[in-house]
Amino acid sequence: MSAEQDLHSADTRTPDQYLTLQTIGDFIRWCSSEMTRHQVYFGHGSDNAWDEATFLVLSAVAQPLDSSPELLHLRLVPAEKHRVAHWLRRRIDDRLPLPYISGEAWFGGLPFTVTRDVLVPRSPFAEVLAERCAPWLQQEPGTILDMCTGSGCIGILAALEFEQALVDLVDISPAALAVARRNCERHRVDDRVRTVQSDGFDALSGRCYDLILANPPYVDAEDLADMPPEYQAEPALALGSGADGLDLSRRLLAQARDYLHPGGLLLLEVGNSAAALESAFPELPFTWLELADGGHGIALLRREELPAA
Repeated sequence: MSAEQDLHSADTRTPDQYLTLQTIGDFIRWCSSEMTRHQVYFGHGSDNAWDEATFLVLSAVAQPLDSSPELLHLRLVPAEKHRVAHWLRRRIDDRLPLPYISGEAWFGGLPFTVTRDVLVPRSPFAEVLAERCAPWLQQEPGTILDMCTGSGCIGILAALEFEQALVDLVDISPAALAVARRNCERHRVDDRVRTVQSDGFDALSGRCYDLILANPPYVDAEDLADMPPEYQAEPALALGSGADGLDLSRRLLAQARDYLHPGGLLLLEVGNSAAALESAFPELPFTWLELADGGHGIALLRREELPAA
């Protein structure tokens, strides 16, 4: 038997093997080994095989992710074993991010519904909002815009943090906005959070905000082509934005001043395209936020620092 044949003799497509496993702990260890063997890429909620396997198994058997260690000794029934194996097969064979398989991702300590119509939430905006945009925000915002909202996670987190604010969730994708509406209902903020289909600011004429949180697509063409398959499973419209990743960011910077109240703030996430943004706009006094929990690439500009349209 060749090494390749031996590899597949013990993989997820051999049902008899996983049926001999019994406990949650057995399945976590097995899933971790299989994902390591098949070299899946981590980056959508975990950064290692053990954590990913733990999330996969606990989600598949409908147990909380913060379960006590005693749970590892509980036995799975046959239907649960089959579900774990099916999820693992999709994770390995299809290279799908786990949140697309489970239908749920965590952001800012909260669960959000996700589908393949939206990015898996992972923005450092979660940390910024946990700090209530301090020290830059001088008073409670009454109106907030979440530009390129996707699942709605950033805007919903802002609505929960600033309990009196009215929030607009804006995206060009109707399918993404449908997911955002589900999350608004899930977190019971749909009475003061609304969704708006718009290409940038195009459908927002006459609206003005105290705070704009923008997480546009910002991956440059070269990085987009080189991304692991797990990222290729996400909507390309939400990732790439031209050769240098800044096509939409340029439009937002050119127009944002007209949609901010005096003293309002624009927070713009551009990730690895931060250097390209500074090169493209040397005249703008970007303040780059320091992020204690990791991540980078969020620039802050006050309304008065933005170019006039």
